[in-house]
Amino acid sequence: MEILPAGISLPVTLAVLGGAMLHAGWNTMLKSSADKQLDTVAIAVGAGIAGLAVAPFLDRPSVESLPWLAVSSLVHILYFVLLAGAYKWGDISFTYPIMRGGGPVMVAVAGAAAFGEVLTWAQTAGVTFICAGILSFAIVRAADPRAFRKALGFALGNAAVIAAYTLIDAKGARASGSPVAYTMWFFVANGAVIYLYGGLRRGAEVPRYLAANWKRMAVGAVCTTGSYAIALWAMTRAPVALVACLRETSVIFVALIGAFFLGERFTGRRAFATFCVLAGLVALRL
Repeated sequence: MEILPAGISLPVTLAVLGGAMLHAGWNTMLKSSADKQLDTVAIAVGAGIAGLAVAPFLDRPSVESLPWLAVSSLVHILYFVLLAGAYKWGDISFTYPIMRGGGPVMVAVAGAAAFGEVLTWAQTAGVTFICAGILSFAIVRAADPRAFRKALGFALGNAAVIAAYTLIDAKGARASGSPVAYTMWFFVANGAVIYLYGGLRRGAEVPRYLAANWKRMAVGAVCTTGSYAIALWAMTRAPVALVACLRETSVIFVALIGAFFLGERFTGRRAFATFCVLAGLVALRL
């Protein structure tokens, strides 16, 4: 078994931050969609097509990784269902930080048991700062208590799902011998499963929506495949908890996109939350 370094290198850090930007991009696109359920199907199918175009030219993942790939594809059905529900009932500036901030906390706790990866005090402090900063983005006043409760429920549920598939795919990628190929075949399997699920829910609306929105599908596919391929590759080069935590700095990019393109205010609270995330990044590099 390959022995991973205890920390995370600068190249891996920069790669994961780049992936975080891509992740923020496609989530912002999904939030702006008029039909979030069909758009989640479109993004998943587009990613599957992209994966199918690339995967045959890569080394095949090992047989040992295939059960992890199959389980992950099924878990992602719940991820997309909860994601669409969270964005239906809540603003992205509220739901996205909860989903992305809760997952790394769970991964950090479970990572020691699943991978034997015990974080140093500095790394633990970094994870704590980053998660606290991420969750600080979600502190808002509830104008509609019913919508707030529904959005919070969907977001917390998805945080648990994100932690689950992060651990599953980290296991699969490490067992695969080819993390990028594992990622591409995952998107192929996931795209097929989500398309079938969407067809059962929306019928003929699905192919019509895909044909009419192929440009959105293509952009979403590039962002999501690039983001997740980087994350799984990084998990074969550094502890899973650190990569998962770094990936969720995408909330900063979401806040900046909201401020510059969606007319949302970058308040003092968000500035403080950004400072916490940056302090965490510094701690991870100590």
